[in-house]
Amino acid sequence: MQTILGSGGIIGTQLAQELTTYTKKIRLVSRHPKLVNTGDEVFPANLLDIKETQKALNGSSIAYLTIGFPYKTRIWQEAWPKIMNNVIKTCSEQNIKLVFFDNVYMYDTFHIGHMTESTPVLPVSKKGKVRALIAEKLMEATAKKKLNALIARSADFYGPSTPMKSIMTEMVFKPLSKGKSAKWFGNSHCPHSFTYTPDAGKATAMLGNTPDAFNQVWHLPTAPNPPSGKEWIHMVAKEMSVSPHYQTIPKWIFNISEIFVPFMRELNEMLYQYEQPYVFDSKKFEELFFFKPTSYLEGIRRIIKKDYRYKAAQKDDLLFGTK
Repeated sequence: MQTILGSGGIIGTQLAQELTTYTKKIRLVSRHPKLVNTGDEVFPANLLDIKETQKALNGSSIAYLTIGFPYKTRIWQEAWPKIMNNVIKTCSEQNIKLVFFDNVYMYDTFHIGHMTESTPVLPVSKKGKVRALIAEKLMEATAKKKLNALIARSADFYGPSTPMKSIMTEMVFKPLSKGKSAKWFGNSHCPHSFTYTPDAGKATAMLGNTPDAFNQVWHLPTAPNPPSGKEWIHMVAKEMSVSPHYQTIPKWIFNISEIFVPFMRELNEMLYQYEQPYVFDSKKFEELFFFKPTSYLEGIRRIIKKDYRYKAAQKDDLLFGTK
């Protein structure tokens, strides 16, 4: 049995699809789990409760922690340490391998222009400090031989049917598809890496089913030479056959807006990632697994084909009176 803790998000869903290559026994755990593949086992559980965590993982050989909490610092600070403690304790007691899907918030801001698995950990944000804390807990447990675990780390992500947690979806794809101006934070001339979610799901499944991959950190496959914000917008606009109009939202807007809009306050502390080059290096994974990440242009084309092509066709039909 391979179990996904936090199965409802885009990564959990992609991972569930990819795990069918390795097992027929997949358990999906969340507060309100839904089937992904025929034959999946759905298991409702609150992972803040140690007893429910133990029941959810009972009989598992590998666990994947892919939970995505609301983008609120207070929730992260309260929930993440509890859940990580519960999962580490349970996996240790039941001899379950653990794969933790992580982000890059804990990295030193002065090194995000070229991030590797050895990039210094020195978070400047409250959310980054939470991520650093729980990653440290996990790696300490592996160092003490309490369990076999690994960290699968992703850059910001984009992909088909990606929910609102993707800035690329909300700020670029959706507005351009509606004939509106795209938006970008900070400096639109800085390169910014994005991990393609189908690649992330496939790679996470590969890592979980590779015994030698455990007890270390991995960067999930992400295309090299990332476009700048402006280049991202122009690429998407070109593939949609729309004008590449966009607005850059400066930091002072966030400083004012955060007084009135809670989400702007939550996002403000992460703006440093968009004010300088943000380049994610995944050569370690690519070279060991002979894996070529999906190119940015191909990723854009697949997203448009899956999520926006039908809407565009509907619009054309209405314009030309064929409906």
